[in-house]
Amino acid sequence: MLSLDEKAKFYRDGYLVLRSFIPPDQVAALLSRSKQLLHEFNIDDHPLTRFTTGDHDHVGDDYFLSSGDKIRYFFEEDAVVDGKLTRPKELAVNKIGHGLHELEPAFRKVTLENERMRDLVRELGFHRNPLALQSMVITKQPQIGGEVGEHNDSTFLYTDPPSALGFWIALERCTATNGALSFLPGSQSTPITKRFVRLPGGGTGFVPLVSPEVADRVAAESKASKDSYILETCEPGDMVVIHGSVLHKSERNLSDKTRYAYTFHMIEGEAKYDKKNWLQPNNMPFSRILV
Repeated sequence: MLSLDEKAKFYRDGYLVLRSFIPPDQVAALLSRSKQLLHEFNIDDHPLTRFTTGDHDHVGDDYFLSSGDKIRYFFEEDAVVDGKLTRPKELAVNKIGHGLHELEPAFRKVTLENERMRDLVRELGFHRNPLALQSMVITKQPQIGGEVGEHNDSTFLYTDPPSALGFWIALERCTATNGALSFLPGSQSTPITKRFVRLPGGGTGFVPLVSPEVADRVAAESKASKDSYILETCEPGDMVVIHGSVLHKSERNLSDKTRYAYTFHMIEGEAKYDKKNWLQPNNMPFSRILV
């Protein structure tokens, strides 16, 4: 499935775009089910949890922390004002997560019951025993779809050693105006400087993994490379494989079009995954990919 050049590009740049990896009928099924889920969920008993990505104001309530084996809905920051939605719920949700790959047949078929996906994982050789641990539909709503700043996935799905690998599937056209992803090629060699954890007193936060001097050096190098980011526009069915340490981001969606994408992550089953991580398996263990 992968050419030698494609495999080399992934390990050199830290990401790889695979065009038309998901066939149109499956893309249509994922998009249709995503919109159906948004239409069906009950707003009356929802805590109006917003998804935020800032270092000092990240989501951390129980609705979020217990979502690993459930299907939960998280609102855009600008969609909730004074405890009320500013728009219809279908146009207010930032993402649906985090157990879609286990609980929803259309998503399970693409993630866990997909022989082509298994072949890709084998050929990539990134994991020996890959486990799927979370999945999301990210809607990037028109006008209010929030910016996602520079980050790497291993910060949020930390293992020792780092082993996160992301699979990001476009369900709609992803363009420069509605929040397509941008990547800093080669930045996967940058040290993971912090990790996102459950705080002992409740909620979530970041704890350092390196000295302040190393963190400052990494931040300075990243700032100096900001003009080296590459924007990767995608068509429905394109999939981006994302090294857990590569820096990437997306801009705010100020267009009049949504940017639906389905993304899931794997980790190495033989790496250490501890209780500090925000995402815990709860009643549903992480699923093996190569069965």
